[in-house]
Amino acid sequence: MQGGGILSTQYIVMIVTAVVVGTLARALTIKEDFRQYPSYPNGYLIHLLTGFVAAALGAVAIPALMTKNFVAVTFLALAIQQFRDVRKMERDSLQDLENTEYTPRGDAYIDGIAKTFEARNYFALIVSFAAALTIQVVNSKYIWLNVVGGLIVGLVVLWILKRFSKGKTVGDIADVRPGKVEVKGSELYVDGVYVTNTLGTENARKLFDKEGLAAVIYPREANFRIALDNFGQRQAIIFEATRALGLKRYHFTRKDYEQGRIIISLVPITGNVGNLIQSVKNTPLLESIKKSHAVLKTNLVGRE
Repeated sequence: MQGGGILSTQYIVMIVTAVVVGTLARALTIKEDFRQYPSYPNGYLIHLLTGFVAAALGAVAIPALMTKNFVAVTFLALAIQQFRDVRKMERDSLQDLENTEYTPRGDAYIDGIAKTFEARNYFALIVSFAAALTIQVVNSKYIWLNVVGGLIVGLVVLWILKRFSKGKTVGDIADVRPGKVEVKGSELYVDGVYVTNTLGTENARKLFDKEGLAAVIYPREANFRIALDNFGQRQAIIFEATRALGLKRYHFTRKDYEQGRIIISLVPITGNVGNLIQSVKNTPLLESIKKSHAVLKTNLVGRE
């Protein structure tokens, strides 16, 4: 800073560039996780705004340190608390919507979404900080060179963060194929696997026989059943299926204990089996059910 507390041109360029790069990082991650967002454009506006605030905090950290304004740096701690409040707000909001959905998301899915909301704000802060730090290190007399350097480093950091935090989907660990729906009396079968016996009325049997769709999930390895058999994961799958196709009536999920298959069946509003398969494949694997088999083996060896 110069006399009278006026920012120098160097710091103005640094802050503006870092804020733009950080906000851009937040915008790109909103697009990536579109299926997890409950609404737009209001949802976009809320998270772009919080991303802008996070980017601004990351941008001013370097100028604050360089001018020995350590009080300003303490705002970073305050920002982290605010982002935690964003996670709580999103969790409460999604839980309030549970009764209005075709089928509930489930607590495990909501927890993962809320954590994602919080983490994306840290993306904006870290990318912005990296861009500002780069501009300070380059410190060229050519302003355009500083800006380009900050932009490149910021985008590289964003790419690294996205790869580091990228989660897997059901389609990464399992094959999903259409299932053959069969109605026998009041019982429903998919690919010969018993699903339910609750189709007690003639209308229910006709409806499922005529319009019912089913998807069968085949885990590619035996240990993948640990994730797919989890109730929270199956609840997330049926939620994504009903949100993609709508739900006219009935939805069921069933585990095949012999072969490890998971059956998803429903009577959708739009009967497109291709969309059903795609929605099941794109369902995220919940963080709460993931286990590291390498760590598990290490712990077991240590106990022997």
